[in-house]
Amino acid sequence: MIKLTKLNKEPFIINCGQIERIELIPESKIIMMNKDYYVVRESAEEIVQKIIDYNAKIYEWHQKMSIEHNGEENLLW
Repeated sequence: MIKLTKLNKEPFIINCGQIERIELIPESKIIMMNKDYYVVRESAEEIVQKIIDYNAKIYEWHQKMSIEHNGEENLLW
């Protein structure tokens, strides 16, 4: 989930895993997989960076949970 800003300056959170594409009109128009769309203040580059950062956090969390889980398994054996 990433936080973006509508043109009226209203913040909202979007599931970045459901983004199909981003069009530049010149604002950023985010088209979702269900064909809904949002026009936002952030540039395409900013949106992509937010998605990268979000995915990195998920990856880090997954790695941490895997290490902790493997450690617990090792203690049981």
